[in-house]
Amino acid sequence: MSAAEGPLVVGVDTSTQSTKALVVDAATGRVVASGQAPHTVSSGAGRESDPRQWWDALGEALSQCGDAAREAAAVSIGGQQHGLVTLDAQGEPVRPALLWNDVRSAPQARRLIDELGGAKAWAERTGSVPSASFTVTKWAWLAEQEPDAARAVRAVRLPHDYLTERLTGEGTTDRGDASGTGWWASGTEAYDEGILARVGLDPALLPRVVRPGEVAGTVRDGHGLPFSKGTLVAAGTGDNAAAALGLGLRPGVPVMSLGTSGTVYAVSQRRPADPTGTVAGFADARGDWLPLACTLNCTLAVDRVASLLGLDREAVEPGTGATLLPFLDGERTPNLPHSSGLLYGLRHDTTAGQLLQAAYDGAVHSLLAALDLVLDADADPSAPLLLIGGGARGTAWQQTVRRLSGRPVQIPEARELVALGAAAQAAGLLTGEDAAAVARRWNTAAGPVLDAVERDRATLDRITGVLSDAAPLLERDATSH
Repeated sequence: MSAAEGPLVVGVDTSTQSTKALVVDAATGRVVASGQAPHTVSSGAGRESDPRQWWDALGEALSQCGDAAREAAAVSIGGQQHGLVTLDAQGEPVRPALLWNDVRSAPQARRLIDELGGAKAWAERTGSVPSASFTVTKWAWLAEQEPDAARAVRAVRLPHDYLTERLTGEGTTDRGDASGTGWWASGTEAYDEGILARVGLDPALLPRVVRPGEVAGTVRDGHGLPFSKGTLVAAGTGDNAAAALGLGLRPGVPVMSLGTSGTVYAVSQRRPADPTGTVAGFADARGDWLPLACTLNCTLAVDRVASLLGLDREAVEPGTGATLLPFLDGERTPNLPHSSGLLYGLRHDTTAGQLLQAAYDGAVHSLLAALDLVLDADADPSAPLLLIGGGARGTAWQQTVRRLSGRPVQIPEARELVALGAAAQAAGLLTGEDAAAVARRWNTAAGPVLDAVERDRATLDRITGVLSDAAPLLERDATSH
């Protein structure tokens, strides 16, 4: 390993399935060392994880980084959004964390929207209309379904907050992740005491919101990780805001992330407020905004269809009239939290490869339907779509996005953009730079550009029509659970 040109920093991505750590040269962006360790997520009606697993996984990932992690001058943690972490007076979890893709709080989401003035009022107040993914709905569910647990809570955190607090001993969060809770008002950039009162949550239980560029704290003694006492700790942020930092994203550039969930987003200098609820009006980690739409079913759902068909995930075939809506976990965009997958248009001559392609088409359709709402009206419609996440490396994903979007598609060569964005945030603490400017200096978005092809509007229109016709059936599923 050659000597680093600048100080070393650590960026962490604590995601749904695993925790990844990168040790990065702050001067060049070169990844000096990396590590990764898995988590477990419950199956069945809910999606839960023990937060202590995240801490153990962080320790394991850092141990894989070797001596480089011990030399780090700053660290930052990016993490999965929305998760409800409830802690007791000793800082121990009261119960497993409710994750973003746990949709049991859908009834609470509908009730909260009605009780606080409807969707438009919520969008204007918090920037978003809460769905079952949002933390506020999960707290409402917990208070109703497990009141003893709710009464035992002495601190409420998001996943990245939990790890940051175990490093520093201080309860902090950032505006990017706080904007996904449903109890942070985007207009005032403060916790909304009216919403908190409605769900019976004492604001004293919430973390302090750290400003962009501000130091959240320093590493304390007794953490058991390879950091020196006094190492600077950045605020961290949610995974999508961290990935936007990792790309050095400028306003108006569209991003599609293909992972466990699928997202489309872009940085905007205008505060978003979509009353339909399709676009979440998140803040970014810098001071701008990150309008975003998210689907629950992306790479895992398509891989599951491939498995059911006995196919490799790349074994797609063109030329099908079949439509497959891969809503295997319910869906957030469109808002059908208790729907299931739906197949329409099956014929004798339909092949397994065509069905797999239909699954890709259904997943990408949901994301592209939201993209125009995410982008500002003056955004360049011919700008390349940045394709990131695990699915971005797959040929079938790339070609499906090209065909259905009609845009050129750029695939950044940099991997682990959430962890890289966190590393850029940590580097900014040392250099005084804006974190996105750090990432641009590192040239993280560089990568091949696939030329635009003619947009397959016939497939898009067919899927839209099936979704519209099937909506009563998909919505009726919600009442049968």
